[in-house]
Amino acid sequence: MPPSHYHRPIPEGLEALEGVSDLALDLRWTWSHFSDRLWELLDPEAWKHTQDPYYILQNVSRTRLEEVAADARFTEELRGWQEERRRYLEAPGWFGQYHAQADLRKVAYFSMEFGLSEALPTYSGGLGILAGDYLKTASDLGVPVIGIGLLHQQGYFRQVLTDDGWQLEAYPYNDPTMLPVVPVQNHDGGWLRVKLALPGRSLLLRVWLARVGKVPLYLLDSNDPLNSPSDRGITTILYPSEKERRLIQEIVLGIGGWLALEQLDIKVDICHLNEGHAAFAILARAHQFMRNTGQSFPVALRATRAGNLFTTHTPVAAGIDRFEPALIRPYLHCLNEHTDIPVDDILAMGKKELANHDESFNMAYFAMRGSCWINGVSRLHGQVSRQLFQALYPRRPQDEVPIGHITNGVHVPTWDSKAADELWTCTCGKERWLGTTDALCPMIERISVSELSTLRVAGRRSLIQYVRHRFEHQLREHGASNERIQRAQHALNPNALTLGFARRFAEYKRPNLLLHDPDRLARILLHPDRPAQLIVAGKAYPNDQEGKEMVRAMVKFASRPELFDRVIFLEDHDMTLAQQLATGIDLWINTPRRPWEACGTSGMKVLVNGGLNCSELDGWWAEAYSPEVGWALGDGHEHHEPEWDAHEADQLYQLLEQKIVPEFYARDPDGLPRRWLERVRTSMA
Repeated sequence: MPPSHYHRPIPEGLEALEGVSDLALDLRWTWSHFSDRLWELLDPEAWKHTQDPYYILQNVSRTRLEEVAADARFTEELRGWQEERRRYLEAPGWFGQYHAQADLRKVAYFSMEFGLSEALPTYSGGLGILAGDYLKTASDLGVPVIGIGLLHQQGYFRQVLTDDGWQLEAYPYNDPTMLPVVPVQNHDGGWLRVKLALPGRSLLLRVWLARVGKVPLYLLDSNDPLNSPSDRGITTILYPSEKERRLIQEIVLGIGGWLALEQLDIKVDICHLNEGHAAFAILARAHQFMRNTGQSFPVALRATRAGNLFTTHTPVAAGIDRFEPALIRPYLHCLNEHTDIPVDDILAMGKKELANHDESFNMAYFAMRGSCWINGVSRLHGQVSRQLFQALYPRRPQDEVPIGHITNGVHVPTWDSKAADELWTCTCGKERWLGTTDALCPMIERISVSELSTLRVAGRRSLIQYVRHRFEHQLREHGASNERIQRAQHALNPNALTLGFARRFAEYKRPNLLLHDPDRLARILLHPDRPAQLIVAGKAYPNDQEGKEMVRAMVKFASRPELFDRVIFLEDHDMTLAQQLATGIDLWINTPRRPWEACGTSGMKVLVNGGLNCSELDGWWAEAYSPEVGWALGDGHEHHEPEWDAHEADQLYQLLEQKIVPEFYARDPDGLPRRWLERVRTSMA
């Protein structure tokens, strides 16, 4: 670990507040809400609008700090939280309890994005949310993980919709001084910098630290004044469309990230590559072995490969990053200037046909050839990956291609509501997520339907209150009339079946399958006795015109006058919205084209809060589905004929009309939807 870090010091004379900066910088507050009351006491208005302790602490006045330092209630809260944090950090966790003797020092987890909180916007979607949940889970379980990523000055875009529903992109600046990160010091007390050799110049990378409970996350950025203006912008945008900038970003992540670990003197046993973006860490690790031992590249690669793990999330070849040899060759020459590795040998590792000098360098191929273990992210995705990459193993049958699977999960404490947390704690205990969960199933089966009804009603009401507020704010920003804004304040029915659909708008996700027959969907939503309502959110990639057209079509549907209180499209889908949706949605709808949903964890997040799923038999749902826990689309097979979409759209409408909506409104003598709630209980178990 580095010797020390910077943060805003507590002014002299306020020793009663000592340690409050450490609390604000520990992102454990994103999932453990014990300290919420502390920040609410410090600045109620800022807490209401930001839910960001570090922002509050950076902006609070000295006068207010002096007031709370003299407030016994505040200092008591502070001492209690500090003691709780101390116990958490010192606890061995599951790993320390059961694997204390394991010969494992550190696991370095490389990912281009990490979705931890809106307070640290370094993610774009599911891949980043998974990476954030991975670090949080590692912290809770005491697994010795270190995260390596990039700190983006602008990150992924924020979505803005025009009056006719067309998506525009905004890139607000992320001021590092307002983010819960601190610059890392070197051993001489200066700012740690990593130097990379690029064609014709050197690139300096600053290193920042984000604390995720017990897990340190190191983030690199190129916005150093000693770099050229162009190079200062290398880490500005997440996933730039320009190929060379994308290549340099991946060099920064893999090579720069590994060099940062070297300078910090952190010894790593396992290098976990979350997608091919991080594959250059394989090369950096081999370089280090060569320097330390004097061995050749083949020996170094074989020795270090045993500690490299590659997780692929890509179900289609088009989703893999590729770089032309003419583009990547100069960079490999620079990166190898102190070794004798032939550049052609490295390029061959990223090709299907080793002798084809014109073939693009494939980052997934490179990651696979440099890793000892490769896994997909669901059982079905493992099968898809073995087919996708079989060309690399021409002598093996497809089912013997060495790619396994580990189905993705979610960090439950990030996604549960306060009410759900209390119910689970009462039923299963406070430590329920900190070990194996087999014993929880019979405990959950003992929850009464009335308790589940209370949970669901509270979750739905809370969500609708949030959606109304956010939608009203959205309308005001678009200059809507006062009449339209007032109507928005009463949109949605707290007692109606609430459907949720929020994901990236891309053709293979078929976000507009719901709109195959918009009039039929409107009739379902407007049923006089059994109304339903739909909350929608999602972005398209900036260059995906088809995806943007799908966004516009959904916004247009939501704008139909008769649906003003039944359908709401919320712009700028972010993590805060995702957390709110997870707490209150009754039925999560997912409609990808099988088998292109590698895993798709959004539907998992509603489970802890008593939400149900109606999804295509793809990704995680293909192995989790059974008739008593939810509903399935499709027949469990792949279809390429165009008319199949129409068939599945009809199947979705029929499920809603004949099964889902009637079951939600079928009430027992106590007024409870007993069958629905029993399904909820089985799903939770």
